[in-house]
Amino acid sequence: MSLAATARMPFAPPVVDRLSVRVVVDSHYERFLPKATHPVVAIEHVGELPGRQMTTLAGEWGLSLHLASEQGGATAQYLLDFGFTPEIINRNFALLDIDAAKIDGLILSHGHRDHYGGMVGFVNQHRTAMRSDLALYIGGETIFREKWLTPRADKPPVSWGALDRIALTAQNVVPVCCGTPQALHGPFTTGRIERTSFEAVTGGTRVRADEHFTEAERRGQLVLDEHADEHGTCYIVQGRGLVVISSCGHTGIVNTVRTAMKVANVDRLHAVIGGFHLGMAPMDYVAHTVDALEALKPDVVVPMHCTGANFIEAMRRRMPDRIVASNLGSRFTFGV
Repeated sequence: MSLAATARMPFAPPVVDRLSVRVVVDSHYERFLPKATHPVVAIEHVGELPGRQMTTLAGEWGLSLHLASEQGGATAQYLLDFGFTPEIINRNFALLDIDAAKIDGLILSHGHRDHYGGMVGFVNQHRTAMRSDLALYIGGETIFREKWLTPRADKPPVSWGALDRIALTAQNVVPVCCGTPQALHGPFTTGRIERTSFEAVTGGTRVRADEHFTEAERRGQLVLDEHADEHGTCYIVQGRGLVVISSCGHTGIVNTVRTAMKVANVDRLHAVIGGFHLGMAPMDYVAHTVDALEALKPDVVVPMHCTGANFIEAMRRRMPDRIVASNLGSRFTFGV
């Protein structure tokens, strides 16, 4: 087949029979949760760790998810994001008995420290047990840019660091750019998230742009991070529909879902999972988001990380049968 013909072929996302999403890092851990059930997703919360009565899972501001899928008897596992520090992800990874040797690849949603901060330490600890051709799937090269925080208008910006490409290269972890949709073994990535809804880009970090088009950039000033490299991780579960995982949703959770549905050519939305970055959003903005999500008709919504209490309360009022509570260590299985 010619290159021109290949370029014209529509994107063909993979389909899985079963998907399990496990929370490895998040900020909340409640040991005494009651058993939870839902008609279309199996929910397993972690309380006491058998044989580990002298220790516990640990939370921090950040997110990491272990993704495991099955298709025709074949399995695939990925680790999506790595929390803020290596100490926490390595601790919880061990306590949850996840096998590093079975991980097929790493995925980074975007370049914020609460999502990549634990990565190098995790790789350093587990690299010898992992497959030799380990890839890190990223949304674009700009993910390696230094990020800056501006906590107060009257104070100078503070560096939030940058993902260490050299440290990853030293461990033979190969970055793979997914600026366009990428089919992996089980999931697919969305590529660049289209900005078509009412949502504004959120997040607050600033960057020095690589290409200097504006006068401010030519003067070396910091500009708002537009999160061009943020991408979503998605699965199509046979007989259920599309599962969209948004680690932070800086470009908007509605934009993320709509992009995923468009690139996969799927109109049935099964689940929306992850951080939606609405913790500091005004109430009318939260209500507008709930309106838009309700119109998309997901079967399940599992908010985590930076989603915020206002969105969760609004969902409980508006769609109580579809919201599912998350907890550090919880596993959610789709396709049951």
